[in-house]
Amino acid sequence: MNSQTERLTLTGAAGAIEAVRDAAVLPEGAAPRGIAVIAHPHPLFGGTMDNKVVQTLARAFVHSGWTAVRFNFRGVGGSAGTHDEGRGEAEDFLEVVRQAAPEGPLALAGFSFGAFVTSHALARLWGERAIERVVLVGTAASRFAVAPVPPEAHERTLVVHGEQDDTVPLAAVMDWARPQILPVTVVPGGGHFFHGQLPLLKNLVTRHLLAGA
Repeated sequence: MNSQTERLTLTGAAGAIEAVRDAAVLPEGAAPRGIAVIAHPHPLFGGTMDNKVVQTLARAFVHSGWTAVRFNFRGVGGSAGTHDEGRGEAEDFLEVVRQAAPEGPLALAGFSFGAFVTSHALARLWGERAIERVVLVGTAASRFAVAPVPPEAHERTLVVHGEQDDTVPLAAVMDWARPQILPVTVVPGGGHFFHGQLPLLKNLVTRHLLAGA
């Protein structure tokens, strides 16, 4: 993504996990705000860590002072194993956190199937780690059992969805969010992949990341 992108090989239950780490853009002498781990969309439908929405999320984190780590779920690219319908993928996510972000402030993010996996990683990690920010985009609530966001994490969580998403209907995300009274930011006219609206998505995420900074 930039000259400060480093390729990583981590180890998960299914074997190697292919990942990249994008260094934070910082003023000279400044330290990163923390490490963000970002999950990609459904592996069986072409989802990879190089997906444009995932890269947009990484850019938002990097330009907000965070180091961003993207990784391929099992069976994708250089990652070993086979698709496990979210169970193994959540374990992969937790292993990436343990190995690439073992300490310090942490942010979690995901797109589509990756948002579903991120929700379960958040549920596992909440209370164990200082999770500063959560970003869920195009959350696949119509297709998977997305975990609720811990109430104490609501102010740190941004949920973004396209008004005209024909992959995951907005109504499904609202049905998931409503019992939690969890706000959802709706992009007017937006589709699942935010074609033509990625700069807007980046700005929304950046605004969330810098709020209260």
